[in-house]
Amino acid sequence: MEKSFSESYKQAGVDVTAGYQSVELMKEAVKSTYQEGVISDLGGFGGLYALNTKEIKEPILVSGTDGVGTKLKLAFLMNKHDTIGQDCVAMCVNDIICCGAKPLFFLDYMALAKNVPEVVATIVKGVAKGCKMAGCSLIGGETAEMPGFYRQGEYDLAGFSVGVVEKEKMINNQTIEIGDQVIGIASSGVHSNGFSLVRKIFDINEENLDQYQEELGKSLGETLLTPTKIYVKPILKLLETIQVKGISHITGGGFYENMPRMLKKGTAIKIKKDSYPILPIFKLIQKIGNIPERDMYNTFNMGIGMAVIVKKEEAQKAVEILEQQGEKAYIIGEITEEMRQEGQVFFVSKES
Repeated sequence: MEKSFSESYKQAGVDVTAGYQSVELMKEAVKSTYQEGVISDLGGFGGLYALNTKEIKEPILVSGTDGVGTKLKLAFLMNKHDTIGQDCVAMCVNDIICCGAKPLFFLDYMALAKNVPEVVATIVKGVAKGCKMAGCSLIGGETAEMPGFYRQGEYDLAGFSVGVVEKEKMINNQTIEIGDQVIGIASSGVHSNGFSLVRKIFDINEENLDQYQEELGKSLGETLLTPTKIYVKPILKLLETIQVKGISHITGGGFYENMPRMLKKGTAIKIKKDSYPILPIFKLIQKIGNIPERDMYNTFNMGIGMAVIVKKEEAQKAVEILEQQGEKAYIIGEITEEMRQEGQVFFVSKES
């Protein structure tokens, strides 16, 4: 560590020794994610993973990458950095599972104004927690100290993950039929999308983040910083028993943008209003911001973080399996013929 020290570089705002300190602080958490297949150690130039193909005849690798977005602004204001690592993992692995793929490994990238080892380690420990929840290994990452590019105390966080699925077991939307049911799995909150609008609506600052909100039963900041739910293990369990015909991760663009992505041509989704409880935070966002209902469903997950399509006769069983995995699941709609020009998702009253 002493040999790598550069006084000149430190005067320019980059302390290379802080990076080594960060690694030491996070090392135990990172190694706790290692599973069979990991053949590299922390600190190498590349993360090495040996793909086990003994039980997979035609392995298809599925990759996903994403960041946390402007939700990070809340972490800065609250000086709370232990949850956004899970957000980063969730945004990647929840996309991968939509193909039916099991995440194998994950890498993170963090860029910041100044490397504060304790903060960096806290963030990465959150990433490691997310990886363990998803059943994948954290095999590498990068921390880039960029003084003059980011404001002091701010950073960006992004991730990349790779999973694998047997070719014949990939989710195939061509099996979707009219009458199939849509199962919605509850979200934990706003997750990691729509925060530019959220920050504008609430005029986010340190004071109002700490304020207790009667409608929420907790502070606004605590509610909004709730980490994104990771659906990998419950979905994998469901796939063991039920024929799942489509999976959609409800992220930016809400229902209108994401649900059509799991459909085949000529089909649409009819969502029954009030078929599941909308979380209080979304009601508060709509009230404070005077947001039209369509914009709400076109921006936020509205309490449903993941949706799956199954046969009508297996819908209730699917709900039961998901509930056994600790998830709240609801039959929220069905597949119909495409009939509306404005999109492939439309809403009807529960009685219709």
